[in-house]
Amino acid sequence: MNESAPTPAPRRARVRAPELIGKGGWLNTGGEELTLADLRGKIVLLDFWTFCCVNCLHVLDELRDLEEKHRDTLVIVGVHSPKFVHEAEHRAVVDAVERYEVHHPVLDDPELATWKQYAVRAWPTLVVIDPEGYVVAQHAGEGHANAIRTLVEELEAEHEAKGTLRRGDGPYVAPEPVATDLRFPGKAVTLENGHFLVSDTTRHQLVELAEDGETVVRRIGEGVFREPQGLAPLPDGRIVVADTVNHALRTYDPESGAIELVAGTGKQWWQGSPTSGPALEVDLSSPWDVAWWRGRVWIAMAGVHQLWTYDPEGGTVEVAAGTTNEGLVDGPAAEAWFAQPSGLAATEDRLWVADSETSALRWVDTEGSVHTAVGTGLFDFGHRDGAADQALFQHPLGVTALPDGSVAVSDTYNHALRRFDPATGEVTTLATDLREPSDAVLVGGDIVVVESARHRLTRLRLPEEAVQVEAVAHRTRREATEVAPGRLRLDVVFRAPTGQKLDERYGPSTRLLVSSTPPELLLGGEGTGTDLFRELDLNPGVAEGVLHVSAMAASCDDDPANEYPACHVHQQDWGVPVKVTADGVSRLPLILAGMDG
Repeated sequence: MNESAPTPAPRRARVRAPELIGKGGWLNTGGEELTLADLRGKIVLLDFWTFCCVNCLHVLDELRDLEEKHRDTLVIVGVHSPKFVHEAEHRAVVDAVERYEVHHPVLDDPELATWKQYAVRAWPTLVVIDPEGYVVAQHAGEGHANAIRTLVEELEAEHEAKGTLRRGDGPYVAPEPVATDLRFPGKAVTLENGHFLVSDTTRHQLVELAEDGETVVRRIGEGVFREPQGLAPLPDGRIVVADTVNHALRTYDPESGAIELVAGTGKQWWQGSPTSGPALEVDLSSPWDVAWWRGRVWIAMAGVHQLWTYDPEGGTVEVAAGTTNEGLVDGPAAEAWFAQPSGLAATEDRLWVADSETSALRWVDTEGSVHTAVGTGLFDFGHRDGAADQALFQHPLGVTALPDGSVAVSDTYNHALRRFDPATGEVTTLATDLREPSDAVLVGGDIVVVESARHRLTRLRLPEEAVQVEAVAHRTRREATEVAPGRLRLDVVFRAPTGQKLDERYGPSTRLLVSSTPPELLLGGEGTGTDLFRELDLNPGVAEGVLHVSAMAASCDDDPANEYPACHVHQQDWGVPVKVTADGVSRLPLILAGMDG
């Protein structure tokens, strides 16, 4: 019997990588402009990021080991692609590159030119280019470091054999360090002795300052913290610290100087991990701020868009509000959506929340329901005072309770301190010309603002009347995708990385959640399912809106001999602005992981 050889699978056409262009120019190259031709012979990993995005910051950390291990063959290039208007300012990008210790070249692309060339739709997105200049993989979201490591090793072997791999130093040039007492401070509290305790984020320590807010008394925790942020006094006098990049909570005792780990394992929380239990056995995800309220420490868990609590007496943690879906949805705590909550302030009857990615001020009541005071969603922001339903913030990171029942909002990307009065429902501006304020504390009749990008504390007198500013409103700079009314096929493209397969041992290994703003945009197709595709029905009567898509896939190492294979979760949220037009597309592909292999 004659048998023909199996037909090999067709190899996908190779795609030449588009050039890297951006009007903001290059950082971390010693002033040199880079082109893809300059990088020929190297494996290039493009990291499309923006500095407001906590998931992008997670990816920066994921890639550090890979960058170090393959330094002579791999060049990581950050392509900074802004969401907010402030992020398009070159000085802000320069600050962010230092603040987050980015040790590779960065292209400042304020007009999203390279983003569009590579058809990117989400932050973060990673694109791998081989030494001959062809795109070989694209991944959206977090959790792809292992797959990229495998691919890099394969490309090294392949192109070493072909003679197309060029080893040696890359184009990174470290900037000159700057001497200041603080470097990108995050949050502050006052101590019982009248001093200030400040989280000195970029230097990975706490700093105690004298009552003048300038004189350094002591530095605390060198080698212990990693980018600490939130601080909150506990009833026993200790200070609880959000040790953000260590995914942990620690306490600091100002009397003894003792530092103690009280929550977190040091590992980042992923879907499927426990959400309650002994505090030292449960993973956390980028805790950004903390506040003592109703007998517990409340945690702004920015990395998973939730609020958690820590009970010092019982030594436990648990989710208190939020579903992990990113967006702005009010209601019962278990059903509410947040978007990178980054600031907390407690009063007797409310926990105020600065929900940064929705540019919103929100609050939790004593019954556990979530409410929005100011803000409309992920893509509307600006600087506008007035009635709460019309007022706008831009990525606020801090909120401070004031004696009269109102709150001061550190309106970070507007460089302003704002005030919301629940009694009148009005927003006013207290101060402008601050530089990325991220927190504020009351001291007598003054308010002391953490000016993060000026590396200092700034004391202001609380004015009786608010500053008047010209109203400005913005929407996201991303271009909308034109889609046809009626049927729209949504496909989330996911291919398990080389050496892995979908994990079906305990049921479906994929999940897809779809919703829209406004809700009327979708006549059908919203909700949760296990397939990575969905038939949507778009309302022809709604001209534009945003499709919110959240996808997750779990894959495990494909080795039958390994009884306990390593497993990996791939997850990404997209907010896709759309315009409904007769000539629009009828299929919307979103890449979670693809082109690998």
